[in-house]
Amino acid sequence: MSLYAAYLEEIETRKKQDLSPKPIDGAELTQEIIAQIKDKGHEHREQSLNFLIYNTLPGTTSAAGVKAQFLKEIILGTADVPEISTEFAFEMLSHMKGGPSVDVLLDLALGDEAAIAGQAADVLKTQVFLYDADTDRLKAALDAGNAVARDILESYAKAEFFTKLPDVEEEVKVVTYIAGEGDISTDLLSPGNQAHSRADRELHGQCMITPEAQVEIKELQKQHPDKRVMLIAEKGTMGVGSSRMSGVNNVALWTGKQASPYVPFVNFAPVVAGTNGISPIFLTTVGVTGGIGVDLKNWVKKVDENGKPILNNDGNAVLEEKYSVATGTVLTINTKEKKLFDETGEEELVDMSPSFTPQKVEFMKAGGSYAIVFGKKLQSVACEALGIELESAFAPSKEVVHEGQGLTAVEKIFNANAVGVRPGATLYAGSDTRVGVDIVGSQDTTGLMTSQELEAMAATVLSPNVDGAYQSGCHTASVWDFKAQENTPKLMAFMHKFGLITARDPKGVYHAMTDVIHKVLNDITVDDWAIIIGGDSHTRMSKGVAFGADSGTVALALATGEATMPIPESVKVTFKGQMADHMDFRDVVHATQLQMLEQFGDNVFQGRVIEVHIGTLLADQAFTFTDWTAEMKAKASICISEDETLIGSLEIAKSRINIMIEKGMDNDVEMLKGLIAIADKRIAEIRSGEKPALAPDDNAKYFAEVVVDLDAIVEPMIADPDVQNADVSKRYTHDTIRPISYYGAEKKVDLGFVGSCMVHKGDVKIVAQMLRNLEKDAGKVEFKAPLVLAAPTYNIVDELKEEGDWEVLQKYSGFEFDDAAPKNTARTEYENILYLERPGCNLCMGNQEKAARGDTVLATSTRLFQGRVVEDSGEKKGESLLASTPVVVLSAILGRTPTLDEYIDAVEGIDLTKFAPPVEKPAGAKSAHF
Repeated sequence: MSLYAAYLEEIETRKKQDLSPKPIDGAELTQEIIAQIKDKGHEHREQSLNFLIYNTLPGTTSAAGVKAQFLKEIILGTADVPEISTEFAFEMLSHMKGGPSVDVLLDLALGDEAAIAGQAADVLKTQVFLYDADTDRLKAALDAGNAVARDILESYAKAEFFTKLPDVEEEVKVVTYIAGEGDISTDLLSPGNQAHSRADRELHGQCMITPEAQVEIKELQKQHPDKRVMLIAEKGTMGVGSSRMSGVNNVALWTGKQASPYVPFVNFAPVVAGTNGISPIFLTTVGVTGGIGVDLKNWVKKVDENGKPILNNDGNAVLEEKYSVATGTVLTINTKEKKLFDETGEEELVDMSPSFTPQKVEFMKAGGSYAIVFGKKLQSVACEALGIELESAFAPSKEVVHEGQGLTAVEKIFNANAVGVRPGATLYAGSDTRVGVDIVGSQDTTGLMTSQELEAMAATVLSPNVDGAYQSGCHTASVWDFKAQENTPKLMAFMHKFGLITARDPKGVYHAMTDVIHKVLNDITVDDWAIIIGGDSHTRMSKGVAFGADSGTVALALATGEATMPIPESVKVTFKGQMADHMDFRDVVHATQLQMLEQFGDNVFQGRVIEVHIGTLLADQAFTFTDWTAEMKAKASICISEDETLIGSLEIAKSRINIMIEKGMDNDVEMLKGLIAIADKRIAEIRSGEKPALAPDDNAKYFAEVVVDLDAIVEPMIADPDVQNADVSKRYTHDTIRPISYYGAEKKVDLGFVGSCMVHKGDVKIVAQMLRNLEKDAGKVEFKAPLVLAAPTYNIVDELKEEGDWEVLQKYSGFEFDDAAPKNTARTEYENILYLERPGCNLCMGNQEKAARGDTVLATSTRLFQGRVVEDSGEKKGESLLASTPVVVLSAILGRTPTLDEYIDAVEGIDLTKFAPPVEKPAGAKSAHF
């Protein structure tokens, strides 16, 4: 069967799913289509023309290469296609974004035919996705006296590719749609269990919210054809949990604008809103697509005559509505005045200045942030080639300076890594910055999207500025089903060729690894001054500062070695008192959230960097804190370690990297070996005193300071989704932290899960130690609920085997993973046994394995969002409660939450995760505690 015939068969199959033909990205099919176009009598000629024009993906796809060459033939007259004129061919090339299309345009612009060269030059002047090889061609032609090359570079020097774009419309009419009440997780917009389809944008779009919601959005669009639908989180924050480019893509697909008539299902400029604004990392993703994020502030706390909040019976503040945004409400966004008005445009509802900073307006004008990033570089390169002074066409970066004020840790890192800053400048929180990126991580459920983004921006090789880059396989590690078998090898091959270290070797040389990406990134981060970008909200390293990002920002970091963002404000977290012997560090993490809310009333962590003075805790254990900061809605976190602790963490990192090298995971440029060298250099700097471990200045200024009282943590803590809360907006947040005594040993537990990025080797050892303790007391251990254990990495499993702990786990397991015969179907039923699952995300991700519907799950995980780990049944809501490893293990054995006495007995003599940081009250501290 020909590829075209197979494609037609696939089209018929997709029709049954109410889907259009899949966009074409392969060279062979495109060649067949072109052959049919050239054959004037071919029965599929008209259809083939349609596919070539409207359904072939641009950028650096192999299809784009074939299409660009064919358009070149048409322009030069060597191919005759009456339906595609020279002008139309140039127009299509202008929409192909770069790579092969820029190659063709340069060939034509620098060619001998003057008329064609002029037309090609006019198109090139609108393009921004040029790389060094492209601009080098223009420079060489300029040096050779080519007038067309000079004309193009002069246009670039003026940034006409940007300045000639239409301005952002002054008034945007929107019609509201309430997507949900309370915090809206990105799982609602792009469910984790549909991760396999994210690269197929039209198919993935079918999973946004519900089919009913999609119908309602369509109906609003019919009723208001001149307005844009604004998706709203009523009484909550929009986009909590992750950056999730697929979520923004889905919102744009249903409510945004089409990016190009020749590129199917790629939309941009969505409008999203929340009563409490947009989650910081999700807002970054909205900016990538040139969208608008709105902080509505339409519900406020009701206060008494003394100005104090009025509380309800649950102790929560009573809210009152300032203005309605009920579904179907028409509102006006004035981009010039930066305000939200009512339908008439006369009554001001809320200030929107943060939504329309000069930089965000540029993103909107250019159709997204990529064009701005590449445009700035292109203008600089052109000015340098012409020998003229740069007069930037872009908004000047905001510089915040405080003479005599010390720097926080994040301010120090950003200043050290800043790119393009005027000499001698010291920048503070609020300053706009371009920064070099040291480490980049791409995870597997977003990786195919990242590869698409790289193709779209015509990138073909990893930036030499990146020290380490890793492509994981952890999010699809649980089940090696047909979706994983189809997607993963293709992804790994692409990323390996691009220059990343890959979790699964596309050549089959080393054993497939599924280690949790955050653990690997934590290991390959070998500098406490590093900046890390990763395609997951839990990119929260305990060395350096890490930012979870959408697939597009990850692609940009891979391609350019840079990221652009304002320097965030910081909240300082220190500790006092002493941990009780029976407490685990996970309880300290939960107590931090609880005590912060008690001290300040509102979440001061949201959108800021948590600078946690963790002191003597090694990176593996400290990661438990930094990981959780995603659930605290923080933008990032930084661990402040003592010198010897940091050296110890770097030595562990080196040993882990060496294991990767021994397994054959290093690439052609020996990236892993290079990381070892960086770690050695950093250790030498610390030991010599040349450059001690990162620490803030004593006179640094913080948005707030939180002191966690360890003496107040007397029993294990549980983060509860509170699924029955009468206030819907309070459900499924991570702010409800309760002691185990709250449950009176009566909370039934249907399944326990120890795994995800929140656990380290010590946690898995705790499971084995508890089994030994309980066996010693009772003669044997019986589980009254299933216990699923998934170690984060293979090296943990290997070390446990050497140390004798794995043998204990095997004794009580009814299932143990086998890499020689991985599961190819997801588990749907669980027995009351211990399951030793493959290293990876497992239940935490929710895209493959899930608990039974309606179960109450107690997990070490990070996610308690509705439907993530467990879905509702017809009779009962599914619950995912989060706790420490010993609490989860004991609850699975008992089938319920334990009493405090039961817990203390079970952990006696067990080496729980402990730390004792030095704490002193800082001079002039304004902590709510002090």
